[in-house]
Formats: sequence, C-alpha cells, structure tokens
Amino acid sequence: MEKKLRDLAAIIEETGSLLVAYSGGVDSTLLLKVAKDVLGDRVIAATAKSPTYPQREYEQAKAMAGKLGVKHLTVTTEELAHPEFVQNPPNRCYHCKQELFRQLRQLAQQEGLSWVADGTNCDDLSDFRPGIKAALEMEIRSPLKEAGLTKQEIRSLSKRLGLPTWNKPSLACLASRFPYGHRITLSGLQMVAEAEEYLHSLGFEQVRVRHHNSLARIEVPVKELRRFYQVERRHQVVERLKLIGYTYVTLDLQGYRMGSMNEVLG
Repeated sequence: MEKKLRDLAAIIEETGSLLVAYSGGVDSTLLLKVAKDVLGDRVIAATAKSPTYPQREYEQAKAMAGKLGVKHLTVTTEELAHPEFVQNPPNRCYHCKQELFRQLRQLAQQEGLSWVADGTNCDDLSDFRPGIKAALEMEIRSPLKEAGLTKQEIRSLSKRLGLPTWNKPSLACLASRFPYGHRITLSGLQMVAEAEEYLHSLGFEQVRVRHHNSLARIEVPVKELRRFYQVERRHQVVERLKLIGYTYVTLDLQGYRMGSMNEVLG
C-alpha cells in the first residue's frame, strides 16, 4: 500500500492540475485528499446535482471538500433529458457518465485545469461498469486505478490519513435502483430517494430500495435483516413506503449486494 500511495502521488503530480469528479464517497475523497496534498490550489472538486443523486450526498460532499480546503464547484446534469438514459438499457451508465464528463471537461477548461479525474479503482474493473468506457473515450484520468489501488486498500489508507469516509457505505446513483428496461422517471427517482432517506433515518446505513414500479424491494446487509422481525418496525416501514407511493413493500432475503440489478445479465 505504501508503494501504491507513492505511485498515486506521482501520477497526480504528473497531471500538473486536476478537476476531481467528487461524489463525497470513499474513493473520490481519498483521491481529493492526496491531490490537495500534492497539487495544493491546482486541484478543484466538482460535484453533480441531479435527481439521480441524493441531496444529502451533495451536501456531505460540499462540506467535506471545505474541510479539505479544496475549492468546490457544482455542475447540474440533465440525464432525464436524454432518451438513451431514460429508456434504461444495460449500458445506461455510459450515457450518464457521458453527460457528466462532458460538463466536467468544459469546466476544467474554463478553470484552466489540465485533466479531469474520477474515483474508479481496480475492483471496479471486475464489475459491469459501462461508465468506464465513457471515461476512456473522453480521456478522463482514474489515478486510483492507475496506481493499482483496490477498495479495501483505499479504505485502509483513508483511515490512516484520518478521513471520516474510510468506512462510508458504498453508494450508487438512484437510477441503479431501476430494473433494466424500466423507464427512469423523475417521480420514480423521488420515491426511491424518499424511501431510502426514511430507512437511513431508522439507522440503516447500507440500504437500497429497488424500484419495481409499484413494488419496493428493500436490500439491507444480511446481519440487519433481523431488524425487520420486529412487528412495530415492519409496520412502520410498510406504512411509510405506502405513503410514498408503493403498493407492495418487500424485503430481499439475500440481503444487500453490490450490482444486484446486473444479475439478470448473467
């Protein structure tokens, strides 16, 4: 890990100046921290605002950039204006990242920065991530991946560097809650966001509400499934999600797992 951290610093230094696509998650926070240490004021963080991202994640990203002493900018992305995204094909993330990276490249040019970088790491290469193709086509740098860092190493280094995000649960955009082929709508995104925010308020840190039209399929870590055995808690969740707009509220007995919507792809 020490060598990889040195390699990461060298890769960042070689860029000269950098705009970091900053989500506020584990990966992009480590990237931003090291970039700030190496480049100083030659690094800027940019976070997207969109119905596909939870508002609280935007606020946390903005606050964390401030703590790191990094200039923070906001871009507003319009994924729902693109039919290729709304139709929700298996390569949906490709179209989403195209919209984001296009705006970030323009912003980097306006700010006089040489490169745009994202938080892709080596473990992402083992999952179905169409967004990586968009990053390659648009010449977006991925310093964590270039340095050979895995998710676990990123968490360990983050903890060592005192970053509060070291144990933050993984997060994906709200569009990932929709089965492929099901249209992504603003009302659906709002239902997912409200349902997940409610479950977070009950103390569930890692949670997904998969949106199957009128049916909500809740994923939480297996060790937390037992919390739904409490009759009062179960009734609370069902009542609240029905108020949000769901007709049926279900619990996935397999528990949370990353990329469960990709299981239909084989």
